Amino acid sequence: MRRRPHPRDPHPRGPRPRAQHTRGPRPRAPRRRVVLALCLALLGTGTACGSGDEDSTTLRVLASSELRDMEPLLDDLRRDTGVDLDMEYKATVDAGDGLTPGAYHHDLAWLSSDRYFQLRLKESKSTAKPLSTTTMLSPVVVGVKPETARALRASAKGGQVSWADIADAAAAGSVRFGMADPKRTNSGLSALVGVATAAAGTGSALRAEDISCDRLRGFRTGQKLTADSSADLREQYIAHQDRLDALITYESELLSLNASGKLHEKLEIVYPKDGMVLSDYPLLLLDPAKRAAYDKVVNWLKSTSTQKKIMERTLRRPLGADVRRDPRLRADIGNALYFPDQRSVVDRLVEDYGDPRLPTAHHVIFLLDFSTSMRGARVASLRAAFAGLSGADTSATGKFVRFYQGERVTVMRFGGRVLAERDVTVGGRRDLDSVKSFVAADDFDNSTAIWSALDHAYGKASGIARDHPGQPISIVLMTDGENTSGITRREFERRYAARSETVRSVPTFPLRFGEADTAELTRAARTTGGRMVDAGARSLPDAFKEIRGC
Repeated sequence: MRRRPHPRDPHPRGPRPRAQHTRGPRPRAPRRRVVLALCLALLGTGTACGSGDEDSTTLRVLASSELRDMEPLLDDLRRDTGVDLDMEYKATVDAGDGLTPGAYHHDLAWLSSDRYFQLRLKESKSTAKPLSTTTMLSPVVVGVKPETARALRASAKGGQVSWADIADAAAAGSVRFGMADPKRTNSGLSALVGVATAAAGTGSALRAEDISCDRLRGFRTGQKLTADSSADLREQYIAHQDRLDALITYESELLSLNASGKLHEKLEIVYPKDGMVLSDYPLLLLDPAKRAAYDKVVNWLKSTSTQKKIMERTLRRPLGADVRRDPRLRADIGNALYFPDQRSVVDRLVEDYGDPRLPTAHHVIFLLDFSTSMRGARVASLRAAFAGLSGADTSATGKFVRFYQGERVTVMRFGGRVLAERDVTVGGRRDLDSVKSFVAADDFDNSTAIWSALDHAYGKASGIARDHPGQPISIVLMTDGENTSGITRREFERRYAARSETVRSVPTFPLRFGEADTAELTRAARTTGGRMVDAGARSLPDAFKEIRGC
Protein backbone atom coordinates (compact mmCIF):
# COMPACT_ATOMS: atom_id res chain seq x y z
CA MET A 1 0.00 0.00 0.00
CA ARG A 2 1.52 3.32 -1.07
CA ARG A 3 1.58 6.12 1.47
CA ARG A 4 3.24 9.45 1.89
CA PRO A 5 5.05 10.59 5.02
CA HIS A 6 3.51 13.34 7.11
CA PRO A 7 5.27 16.56 6.09
CA ARG A 8 6.83 18.62 8.85
CA ASP A 9 4.38 21.44 8.28
CA PRO A 10 1.64 19.70 6.28
CA HIS A 11 -1.07 21.65 4.60
CA PRO A 12 -3.24 18.99 2.94
CA ARG A 13 -6.26 19.77 0.95
CA GLY A 14 -9.48 17.81 0.64
CA PRO A 15 -12.89 17.53 2.34
CA ARG A 16 -13.61 18.89 5.71
CA PRO A 17 -15.88 17.92 8.53
CA ARG A 18 -18.87 19.54 10.17
CA ALA A 19 -19.85 21.78 12.93
CA GLN A 20 -21.68 22.24 16.18
CA HIS A 21 -23.31 24.85 18.36
CA THR A 22 -22.84 28.50 17.69
CA ARG A 23 -22.15 30.98 20.38
CA GLY A 24 -22.30 34.72 20.59
CA PRO A 25 -19.36 37.09 20.55
CA ARG A 26 -16.56 36.30 22.99
CA PRO A 27 -16.83 38.51 26.09
CA ARG A 28 -14.41 41.42 26.15
CA ALA A 29 -11.39 41.16 28.39
CA PRO A 30 -11.72 42.45 31.95
CA ARG A 31 -9.49 45.44 31.03
CA ARG A 32 -12.33 46.93 29.01
CA ARG A 33 -14.73 46.72 31.92
CA VAL A 34 -12.12 48.45 34.10
CA VAL A 35 -11.67 51.20 31.49
CA LEU A 36 -15.45 51.65 31.27
CA ALA A 37 -15.75 51.89 35.06
CA LEU A 38 -12.98 54.52 35.19
CA CYS A 39 -14.64 56.46 32.40
CA LEU A 40 -17.96 56.51 34.27
CA ALA A 41 -16.21 57.69 37.39
CA LEU A 42 -14.41 60.44 35.49
CA LEU A 43 -17.60 61.51 33.75
CA GLY A 44 -19.08 61.99 37.19
CA THR A 45 -16.38 64.60 37.84
CA GLY A 46 -16.83 66.29 34.46
CA THR A 47 -13.55 64.87 33.09
CA ALA A 48 -13.37 63.59 29.48
CA CYS A 49 -12.38 60.00 28.82
CA GLY A 50 -11.31 58.04 25.70
CA SER A 51 -12.13 54.42 24.97
CA GLY A 52 -8.54 53.25 25.08
CA ASP A 53 -9.29 51.04 22.03
CA GLU A 54 -8.53 53.47 19.19
CA ASP A 55 -6.01 51.03 17.62
CA SER A 56 -7.96 47.80 18.18
CA THR A 57 -9.53 45.71 15.44
CA THR A 58 -12.29 43.16 15.79
CA LEU A 59 -12.46 40.26 13.35
CA ARG A 60 -15.48 37.99 13.06
CA VAL A 61 -14.35 34.37 13.01
CA LEU A 62 -16.23 31.19 12.10
CA ALA A 63 -14.42 28.53 14.14
CA SER A 64 -14.49 24.79 14.76
CA SER A 65 -15.98 24.03 18.15
CA GLU A 66 -12.76 22.18 19.09
CA LEU A 67 -11.07 25.59 19.31
CA ARG A 68 -12.99 26.68 22.40
CA ASP A 69 -9.93 25.59 24.36
CA MET A 70 -8.01 28.49 22.77
CA GLU A 71 -10.20 31.09 24.52
CA PRO A 72 -7.75 31.87 27.36
CA LEU A 73 -5.02 32.69 24.81
CA LEU A 74 -7.18 35.09 22.79
CA ASP A 75 -7.01 37.77 25.47
CA ASP A 76 -3.24 37.61 25.15
CA LEU A 77 -3.64 37.99 21.39
CA ARG A 78 -5.74 41.14 21.80
CA ARG A 79 -3.31 42.59 24.35
CA ASP A 80 -0.24 41.88 22.20
CA THR A 81 -1.60 42.78 18.75
CA GLY A 82 -4.71 44.91 19.25
CA VAL A 83 -6.75 42.33 17.30
CA ASP A 84 -9.84 40.92 18.98
CA LEU A 85 -11.36 37.70 17.58
CA ASP A 86 -15.13 37.53 17.83
CA MET A 87 -15.61 33.73 17.65
CA GLU A 88 -18.68 31.87 16.40
CA TYR A 89 -18.39 28.13 16.91
CA LYS A 90 -19.75 25.32 14.77
CA ALA A 91 -18.88 21.70 14.12
CA THR A 92 -16.17 21.61 11.46
CA VAL A 93 -18.16 20.09 8.60
CA ASP A 94 -21.08 22.39 9.37
CA ALA A 95 -18.67 25.31 9.33
CA GLY A 96 -17.25 24.22 5.97
CA ASP A 97 -20.78 23.91 4.59
CA GLY A 98 -21.54 27.41 5.87
CA LEU A 99 -18.71 29.03 3.91
CA THR A 100 -20.14 30.01 0.52
CA PRO A 101 -17.56 31.40 -1.93
CA GLY A 102 -18.36 35.02 -2.69
CA ALA A 103 -20.89 35.29 0.15
CA TYR A 104 -18.86 35.01 3.34
CA HIS A 105 -20.36 36.43 6.55
CA HIS A 106 -17.12 36.39 8.52
CA ASP A 107 -13.69 37.95 8.19
CA LEU A 108 -11.81 34.75 9.01
CA ALA A 109 -12.46 31.03 9.36
CA TRP A 110 -10.45 28.93 11.80
CA LEU A 111 -11.12 25.25 11.34
CA SER A 112 -9.60 22.06 12.64
CA SER A 113 -9.30 21.16 8.96
CA ASP A 114 -10.43 22.96 5.82
CA ARG A 115 -10.30 19.94 3.51
CA TYR A 116 -14.06 19.68 3.10
CA PHE A 117 -14.32 23.43 2.45
CA GLN A 118 -11.52 23.23 -0.13
CA LEU A 119 -13.44 20.54 -2.00
CA ARG A 120 -16.54 22.74 -2.04
CA LEU A 121 -14.37 25.61 -3.25
CA LYS A 122 -12.96 23.44 -6.02
CA GLU A 123 -16.45 22.35 -7.02
CA SER A 124 -17.65 25.96 -7.19
CA LYS A 125 -14.81 26.81 -9.59
CA SER A 126 -14.26 30.02 -7.61
CA THR A 127 -11.09 31.88 -8.59
CA ALA A 128 -10.86 33.64 -5.22
CA LYS A 129 -9.17 31.21 -2.86
CA PRO A 130 -8.80 32.40 0.73
CA LEU A 131 -5.29 32.67 2.11
CA SER A 132 -4.76 29.79 4.54
CA THR A 133 -2.13 29.26 7.24
CA THR A 134 -1.50 26.18 9.38
CA THR A 135 -1.47 27.06 13.10
CA MET A 136 -0.93 23.74 14.98
CA LEU A 137 -1.20 19.98 14.43
CA SER A 138 -2.98 16.92 15.82
CA PRO A 139 -3.60 13.52 14.18
CA VAL A 140 -6.85 11.57 14.55
CA VAL A 141 -5.86 8.36 16.38
CA VAL A 142 -7.31 5.61 18.55
CA GLY A 143 -7.20 5.58 22.36
CA VAL A 144 -7.48 2.02 23.65
CA LYS A 145 -7.72 0.52 27.12
CA PRO A 146 -4.52 -1.40 28.03
CA GLU A 147 -5.99 -4.92 27.95
CA THR A 148 -7.68 -4.28 24.60
CA ALA A 149 -4.48 -2.76 23.23
CA ARG A 150 -2.53 -5.90 24.18
CA ALA A 151 -5.09 -8.09 22.43
CA LEU A 152 -4.98 -5.94 19.29
CA ARG A 153 -1.19 -6.05 19.14
CA ALA A 154 -1.15 -9.81 19.71
CA SER A 155 -3.38 -10.44 16.70
CA ALA A 156 -1.87 -7.75 14.43
CA LYS A 157 0.85 -8.58 11.96
CA GLY A 158 4.19 -7.67 13.54
CA GLY A 159 2.32 -6.24 16.51
CA GLN A 160 1.54 -3.06 14.52
CA VAL A 161 -2.17 -2.28 14.65
CA SER A 162 -3.93 -1.07 11.50
CA TRP A 163 -7.37 0.37 10.77
CA ALA A 164 -8.20 -3.07 9.34
CA ASP A 165 -7.34 -4.69 12.69
CA ILE A 166 -9.58 -2.24 14.52
CA ALA A 167 -12.45 -2.82 12.08
CA ASP A 168 -12.02 -6.59 12.42
CA ALA A 169 -12.10 -6.40 16.23
CA ALA A 170 -15.17 -4.14 16.09
CA ALA A 171 -16.97 -6.63 13.85
CA ALA A 172 -16.04 -9.47 16.21
CA GLY A 173 -17.42 -7.53 19.19
CA SER A 174 -14.09 -7.18 21.03
CA VAL A 175 -13.70 -3.41 20.48
CA ARG A 176 -16.58 -1.13 21.46
CA PHE A 177 -15.65 2.46 20.71
CA GLY A 178 -16.81 6.04 20.76
CA MET A 179 -16.39 8.33 17.74
CA ALA A 180 -17.90 11.70 16.83
CA ASP A 181 -20.45 11.82 14.01
CA PRO A 182 -18.64 11.83 10.61
CA LYS A 183 -21.45 13.93 9.13
CA ARG A 184 -20.59 16.84 11.39
CA THR A 185 -17.08 16.52 12.78
CA ASN A 186 -13.58 16.49 11.40
CA SER A 187 -12.41 13.81 13.82
CA GLY A 188 -15.19 11.39 12.84
CA LEU A 189 -14.77 12.03 9.12
CA SER A 190 -10.98 11.68 9.33
CA ALA A 191 -11.30 8.33 11.10
CA LEU A 192 -13.83 7.14 8.54
CA VAL A 193 -11.46 8.06 5.71
CA GLY A 194 -8.77 5.99 7.42
CA VAL A 195 -11.06 2.96 7.74
CA ALA A 196 -12.44 3.22 4.18
CA THR A 197 -8.95 3.68 2.70
CA ALA A 198 -7.77 0.53 4.45
CA ALA A 199 -10.86 -1.32 3.25
CA ALA A 200 -10.23 -0.25 -0.35
CA GLY A 201 -6.65 -1.54 -0.16
CA THR A 202 -5.39 0.83 -2.87
CA GLY A 203 -3.09 3.00 -0.75
CA SER A 204 -4.25 6.08 -2.67
CA ALA A 205 -7.01 8.67 -2.36
CA LEU A 206 -10.47 7.13 -2.23
CA ARG A 207 -12.49 7.03 -5.43
CA ALA A 208 -16.23 6.43 -5.76
CA GLU A 209 -15.63 2.85 -6.93
CA ASP A 210 -13.56 2.13 -3.80
CA ILE A 211 -16.47 2.72 -1.46
CA SER A 212 -18.72 -0.19 -0.55
CA CYS A 213 -21.16 0.15 2.32
CA ASP A 214 -20.84 -3.48 3.38
CA ARG A 215 -17.17 -2.90 4.17
CA LEU A 216 -18.05 -0.25 6.71
CA ARG A 217 -20.78 -2.16 8.54
CA GLY A 218 -18.50 -4.35 10.64
CA PHE A 219 -16.58 -1.31 11.84
CA ARG A 220 -19.74 0.64 12.54
CA THR A 221 -21.26 -2.15 14.61
CA GLY A 222 -18.51 -1.48 17.17
CA GLN A 223 -19.50 2.17 17.54
CA LYS A 224 -21.46 2.39 20.78
CA LEU A 225 -21.10 6.12 21.45
CA THR A 226 -21.31 9.21 19.26
CA ALA A 227 -21.58 12.99 19.62
CA ASP A 228 -21.78 16.14 17.51
CA SER A 229 -18.39 17.44 18.65
CA SER A 230 -15.14 16.04 19.99
CA ALA A 231 -15.68 17.96 23.25
CA ASP A 232 -19.11 16.39 23.77
CA LEU A 233 -17.67 12.99 22.86
CA ARG A 234 -15.02 13.39 25.55
CA GLU A 235 -17.59 14.13 28.24
CA GLN A 236 -19.80 11.25 27.17
CA TYR A 237 -16.85 8.88 27.19
CA ILE A 238 -16.06 9.88 30.77
CA ALA A 239 -19.66 9.10 31.74
CA HIS A 240 -19.79 5.74 29.91
CA GLN A 241 -16.14 4.63 30.00
CA ASP A 242 -16.81 1.32 31.78
CA ARG A 243 -18.81 -0.07 28.84
CA LEU A 244 -16.35 1.01 26.13
CA ASP A 245 -12.94 -0.24 25.02
CA ALA A 246 -11.70 2.63 22.87
CA LEU A 247 -12.14 6.23 21.81
CA ILE A 248 -11.35 7.55 18.31
CA THR A 249 -10.53 11.25 18.31
CA TYR A 250 -7.67 13.75 18.22
CA GLU A 251 -4.39 12.84 19.86
CA SER A 252 -4.66 16.08 21.87
CA GLU A 253 -8.08 15.09 23.25
CA LEU A 254 -6.81 11.68 24.33
CA LEU A 255 -3.75 13.13 26.05
CA SER A 256 -5.92 15.68 27.84
CA LEU A 257 -8.28 12.93 28.96
CA ASN A 258 -5.41 10.87 30.33
CA ALA A 259 -4.19 13.90 32.28
CA SER A 260 -7.65 14.82 33.59
CA GLY A 261 -7.78 12.26 36.40
CA LYS A 262 -11.31 11.31 35.29
CA LEU A 263 -10.48 7.95 33.71
CA HIS A 264 -10.55 4.65 35.55
CA GLU A 265 -7.94 3.42 33.07
CA LYS A 266 -5.71 5.65 30.98
CA LEU A 267 -5.96 5.07 27.26
CA GLU A 268 -3.01 3.81 25.24
CA ILE A 269 -2.71 5.77 22.01
CA VAL A 270 -2.57 3.63 18.88
CA TYR A 271 -1.22 5.26 15.71
CA PRO A 272 -2.61 2.98 12.94
CA LYS A 273 0.25 1.73 10.81
CA ASP A 274 -1.66 2.33 7.58
CA GLY A 275 -1.77 6.06 8.20
CA MET A 276 -3.79 8.86 9.74
CA VAL A 277 -5.39 12.11 8.70
CA LEU A 278 -3.60 15.05 10.30
CA SER A 279 -5.56 18.12 11.37
CA ASP A 280 -3.61 21.33 10.79
CA TYR A 281 -6.06 23.97 12.16
CA PRO A 282 -5.77 26.44 9.25
CA LEU A 283 -6.66 30.10 9.69
CA LEU A 284 -8.36 31.38 6.51
CA LEU A 285 -8.63 35.00 5.38
CA LEU A 286 -12.13 35.43 3.95
CA ASP A 287 -12.11 39.24 3.66
CA PRO A 288 -8.97 40.43 1.81
CA ALA A 289 -9.53 43.93 3.23
CA LYS A 290 -8.57 42.54 6.66
CA ARG A 291 -5.16 41.27 5.49
CA ALA A 292 -3.15 43.50 7.83
CA ALA A 293 -5.00 42.30 10.93
CA TYR A 294 -4.85 38.71 9.65
CA ASP A 295 -1.07 38.92 9.31
CA LYS A 296 -0.81 40.15 12.90
CA VAL A 297 -2.83 37.18 14.13
CA VAL A 298 -0.83 34.69 12.04
CA ASN A 299 2.52 36.05 13.16
CA TRP A 300 1.43 35.94 16.79
CA LEU A 301 0.07 32.39 16.53
CA LYS A 302 3.22 31.10 14.84
CA SER A 303 5.61 32.78 17.24
CA THR A 304 7.69 30.45 19.39
CA SER A 305 6.21 31.73 22.64
CA THR A 306 2.62 31.26 21.46
CA GLN A 307 3.32 27.84 19.98
CA LYS A 308 4.68 26.80 23.36
CA LYS A 309 1.56 28.10 25.11
CA ILE A 310 -0.69 26.28 22.63
CA MET A 311 1.15 23.02 23.23
CA GLU A 312 1.03 23.42 27.00
CA ARG A 313 -2.66 24.30 27.07
CA THR A 314 -4.13 22.08 24.33
CA LEU A 315 -1.51 19.32 23.82
CA ARG A 316 -1.59 19.95 20.08
CA ARG A 317 1.70 19.64 18.28
CA PRO A 318 3.62 22.88 17.66
CA LEU A 319 4.88 23.86 14.23
CA GLY A 320 8.55 23.38 13.42
CA ALA A 321 11.31 22.38 15.79
CA ASP A 322 11.79 25.60 17.77
CA VAL A 323 9.52 24.49 20.60
CA ARG A 324 10.76 21.67 22.79
CA ARG A 325 8.12 18.96 22.59
CA ASP A 326 6.19 17.72 25.57
CA PRO A 327 7.37 14.10 26.07
CA ARG A 328 3.81 12.95 25.33
CA LEU A 329 4.09 14.47 21.84
CA ARG A 330 7.33 12.84 20.77
CA ALA A 331 5.73 9.73 19.25
CA ASP A 332 6.19 9.43 15.50
CA ILE A 333 2.81 9.92 13.84
CA GLY A 334 3.93 7.96 10.81
CA ASN A 335 2.21 8.16 7.44
CA ALA A 336 -0.36 10.62 6.18
CA LEU A 337 -3.44 9.26 4.45
CA TYR A 338 -4.51 10.75 1.16
CA PHE A 339 -7.78 12.63 1.54
CA PRO A 340 -10.38 12.16 -1.24
CA ASP A 341 -10.07 14.84 -3.90
CA GLN A 342 -13.77 14.96 -4.78
CA ARG A 343 -16.58 16.14 -2.58
CA SER A 344 -18.95 13.54 -4.05
CA VAL A 345 -16.67 10.76 -2.77
CA VAL A 346 -16.74 12.14 0.77
CA ASP A 347 -20.50 12.64 0.68
CA ARG A 348 -21.02 9.07 -0.50
CA LEU A 349 -18.68 7.75 2.18
CA VAL A 350 -20.63 9.51 4.92
CA GLU A 351 -23.97 8.44 3.43
CA ASP A 352 -22.89 4.80 3.22
CA TYR A 353 -21.69 4.84 6.82
CA GLY A 354 -25.11 6.06 7.89
CA ASP A 355 -26.32 7.54 11.14
CA PRO A 356 -24.24 6.10 14.01
CA ARG A 357 -27.22 6.56 16.32
CA LEU A 358 -29.31 4.04 14.39
CA PRO A 359 -29.01 0.24 14.61
CA THR A 360 -26.55 -1.37 12.22
CA ALA A 361 -28.07 -4.86 12.01
CA HIS A 362 -28.60 -6.00 8.44
CA HIS A 363 -30.29 -9.18 7.24
CA VAL A 364 -28.68 -11.01 4.34
CA ILE A 365 -30.40 -13.98 2.69
CA PHE A 366 -27.91 -16.28 0.96
CA LEU A 367 -29.57 -18.42 -1.71
CA LEU A 368 -27.15 -21.21 -2.64
CA ASP A 369 -27.43 -23.52 -5.63
CA PHE A 370 -26.96 -27.12 -4.47
CA SER A 371 -27.68 -28.82 -7.78
CA THR A 372 -25.44 -31.77 -8.67
CA SER A 373 -23.26 -29.63 -10.97
CA MET A 374 -22.00 -27.89 -7.85
CA ARG A 375 -20.25 -30.99 -6.53
CA GLY A 376 -16.48 -30.89 -6.24
CA ALA A 377 -14.46 -27.72 -6.78
CA ARG A 378 -17.45 -25.37 -6.96
CA VAL A 379 -18.99 -26.27 -3.63
CA ALA A 380 -15.48 -26.32 -2.09
CA SER A 381 -15.03 -22.75 -3.28
CA LEU A 382 -18.44 -21.84 -1.86
CA ARG A 383 -17.53 -23.29 1.53
CA ALA A 384 -14.21 -21.46 1.50
CA ALA A 385 -16.06 -18.20 0.86
CA PHE A 386 -18.28 -18.74 3.90
CA ALA A 387 -15.23 -19.65 6.00
CA GLY A 388 -13.68 -16.35 4.96
CA LEU A 389 -16.82 -14.46 5.95
CA SER A 390 -16.63 -16.21 9.33
CA GLY A 391 -13.16 -14.85 10.09
CA ALA A 392 -10.79 -17.24 8.31
CA ASP A 393 -9.81 -14.57 5.76
CA THR A 394 -7.18 -12.50 7.59
CA SER A 395 -6.27 -10.29 4.64
CA ALA A 396 -6.74 -6.54 5.04
CA THR A 397 -9.87 -6.51 2.88
CA GLY A 398 -11.13 -9.78 4.39
CA LYS A 399 -11.31 -8.13 7.78
CA PHE A 400 -13.82 -5.63 6.42
CA VAL A 401 -16.30 -8.09 4.91
CA ARG A 402 -16.63 -10.69 7.65
CA PHE A 403 -19.89 -11.44 9.42
CA TYR A 404 -20.27 -8.93 12.26
CA GLN A 405 -21.90 -8.86 15.67
CA GLY A 406 -25.67 -8.57 15.46
CA GLU A 407 -25.85 -9.30 11.75
CA ARG A 408 -28.76 -11.55 10.78
CA VAL A 409 -28.13 -14.24 8.19
CA THR A 410 -30.47 -16.67 6.46
CA VAL A 411 -28.84 -19.41 4.39
CA MET A 412 -30.97 -21.40 1.93
CA ARG A 413 -29.83 -24.40 -0.09
CA PHE A 414 -31.87 -25.10 -3.22
CA GLY A 415 -32.03 -27.52 -6.14
CA GLY A 416 -35.37 -28.24 -7.81
CA ARG A 417 -36.88 -26.76 -4.62
CA VAL A 418 -35.61 -25.15 -1.41
CA LEU A 419 -33.86 -28.03 0.34
CA ALA A 420 -33.29 -26.39 3.74
CA GLU A 421 -32.81 -23.01 5.38
CA ARG A 422 -31.24 -21.72 8.57
CA ASP A 423 -31.52 -18.38 10.40
CA VAL A 424 -28.60 -17.12 12.46
CA THR A 425 -27.99 -13.91 14.41
CA VAL A 426 -24.24 -13.55 14.71
CA GLY A 427 -23.15 -13.33 18.31
CA GLY A 428 -20.08 -15.52 18.53
CA ARG A 429 -18.17 -18.52 17.28
CA ARG A 430 -21.06 -20.97 17.78
CA ASP A 431 -23.25 -18.98 15.38
CA LEU A 432 -20.53 -18.91 12.73
CA ASP A 433 -19.94 -22.64 13.14
CA SER A 434 -23.67 -23.19 12.64
CA VAL A 435 -23.49 -21.48 9.23
CA LYS A 436 -20.36 -23.47 8.37
CA SER A 437 -22.00 -26.81 9.16
CA PHE A 438 -25.10 -25.88 7.18
CA VAL A 439 -23.04 -25.13 4.06
CA ALA A 440 -21.09 -28.38 4.58
CA ALA A 441 -24.19 -30.53 3.81
CA ASP A 442 -24.12 -32.89 0.82
CA ASP A 443 -27.81 -33.06 -0.10
CA PHE A 444 -27.46 -32.08 -3.76
CA ASP A 445 -30.41 -32.20 -6.15
CA ASN A 446 -30.66 -33.00 -9.86
CA SER A 447 -32.75 -29.93 -10.80
CA THR A 448 -32.22 -26.16 -10.61
CA ALA A 449 -35.26 -24.02 -9.76
CA ILE A 450 -33.66 -20.59 -9.67
CA TRP A 451 -36.82 -18.49 -9.96
CA SER A 452 -38.86 -20.59 -7.52
CA ALA A 453 -36.04 -20.33 -4.98
CA LEU A 454 -35.75 -16.56 -5.49
CA ASP A 455 -39.51 -16.19 -5.07
CA HIS A 456 -39.22 -18.17 -1.83
CA ALA A 457 -36.45 -15.82 -0.67
CA TYR A 458 -38.70 -12.80 -1.29
CA GLY A 459 -41.39 -14.49 0.75
CA LYS A 460 -38.84 -14.75 3.55
CA ALA A 461 -37.93 -11.09 3.08
CA SER A 462 -41.61 -10.18 3.40
CA GLY A 463 -41.78 -11.82 6.83
CA ILE A 464 -38.57 -10.12 7.96
CA ALA A 465 -39.87 -6.72 6.82
CA ARG A 466 -43.10 -7.32 8.74
CA ASP A 467 -41.39 -8.44 11.96
CA HIS A 468 -38.48 -5.97 11.84
CA PRO A 469 -39.69 -2.74 10.18
CA GLY A 470 -36.90 -0.61 8.78
CA GLN A 471 -34.25 -3.32 8.89
CA PRO A 472 -32.13 -3.40 5.71
CA ILE A 473 -32.48 -6.69 3.80
CA SER A 474 -30.65 -8.01 0.77
CA ILE A 475 -30.46 -11.30 -1.13
CA VAL A 476 -27.32 -12.91 -2.55
CA LEU A 477 -28.14 -15.54 -5.19
CA MET A 478 -25.34 -17.92 -6.17
CA THR A 479 -25.84 -20.33 -9.06
CA ASP A 480 -23.79 -22.16 -11.68
CA GLY A 481 -26.59 -23.40 -13.94
CA GLU A 482 -29.68 -22.49 -15.91
CA ASN A 483 -33.23 -22.74 -14.62
CA THR A 484 -34.54 -26.28 -15.31
CA SER A 485 -37.62 -26.53 -13.11
CA GLY A 486 -40.14 -24.50 -11.13
CA ILE A 487 -41.59 -21.16 -12.22
CA THR A 488 -40.20 -19.06 -15.07
CA ARG A 489 -38.45 -15.74 -14.77
CA ARG A 490 -41.55 -13.96 -16.09
CA GLU A 491 -43.70 -15.59 -13.44
CA PHE A 492 -41.18 -14.57 -10.79
CA GLU A 493 -41.30 -10.97 -12.06
CA ARG A 494 -45.12 -11.02 -11.97
CA ARG A 495 -45.10 -12.20 -8.36
CA TYR A 496 -42.36 -9.73 -7.45
CA ALA A 497 -44.35 -6.82 -8.91
CA ALA A 498 -47.34 -7.78 -6.77
CA ARG A 499 -45.38 -7.56 -3.51
CA SER A 500 -45.38 -4.52 -1.23
CA GLU A 501 -43.13 -1.58 -1.98
CA THR A 502 -40.99 -2.41 1.08
CA VAL A 503 -40.29 -5.93 -0.19
CA ARG A 504 -39.68 -4.71 -3.75
CA SER A 505 -36.92 -2.48 -2.35
CA VAL A 506 -34.94 -5.58 -1.31
CA PRO A 507 -32.14 -5.96 -3.90
CA THR A 508 -30.89 -9.26 -5.29
CA PHE A 509 -27.19 -9.67 -6.07
CA PRO A 510 -26.76 -12.69 -8.39
CA LEU A 511 -23.33 -14.25 -8.28
CA ARG A 512 -22.83 -16.31 -11.40
CA PHE A 513 -20.24 -18.84 -12.37
CA GLY A 514 -20.26 -21.90 -14.58
CA GLU A 515 -22.95 -22.04 -17.26
CA ALA A 516 -25.55 -19.82 -15.57
CA ASP A 517 -27.53 -17.59 -17.93
CA THR A 518 -25.87 -14.18 -17.64
CA ALA A 519 -28.65 -12.29 -19.40
CA GLU A 520 -31.39 -13.76 -17.20
CA LEU A 521 -29.49 -13.09 -13.97
CA THR A 522 -28.57 -9.56 -15.04
CA ARG A 523 -32.22 -8.81 -15.69
CA ALA A 524 -33.18 -10.13 -12.25
CA ALA A 525 -30.56 -7.89 -10.68
CA ARG A 526 -31.78 -4.82 -12.53
CA THR A 527 -35.42 -5.59 -11.77
CA THR A 528 -34.73 -5.72 -8.02
CA GLY A 529 -32.17 -2.90 -7.82
CA GLY A 530 -29.17 -5.18 -7.32
CA ARG A 531 -26.08 -5.91 -9.38
CA MET A 532 -24.68 -9.06 -10.96
CA VAL A 533 -21.11 -10.28 -10.52
CA ASP A 534 -19.46 -12.93 -12.67
CA ALA A 535 -17.46 -15.12 -10.32
CA GLY A 536 -15.77 -16.70 -13.32
CA ALA A 537 -13.63 -13.59 -13.64
CA ARG A 538 -12.30 -13.90 -10.08
CA SER A 539 -12.34 -16.23 -7.13
CA LEU A 540 -15.68 -16.87 -5.47
CA PRO A 541 -14.50 -15.41 -2.12
CA ASP A 542 -13.45 -12.21 -3.91
CA ALA A 543 -16.81 -12.04 -5.65
CA PHE A 544 -18.57 -12.42 -2.28
CA LYS A 545 -16.49 -9.53 -0.95
CA GLU A 546 -17.63 -7.36 -3.81
CA ILE A 547 -21.37 -7.71 -3.43
CA ARG A 548 -22.21 -9.11 -0.03
CA GLY A 549 -25.44 -7.48 1.00
CA CYS A 550 -24.75 -4.04 -0.40
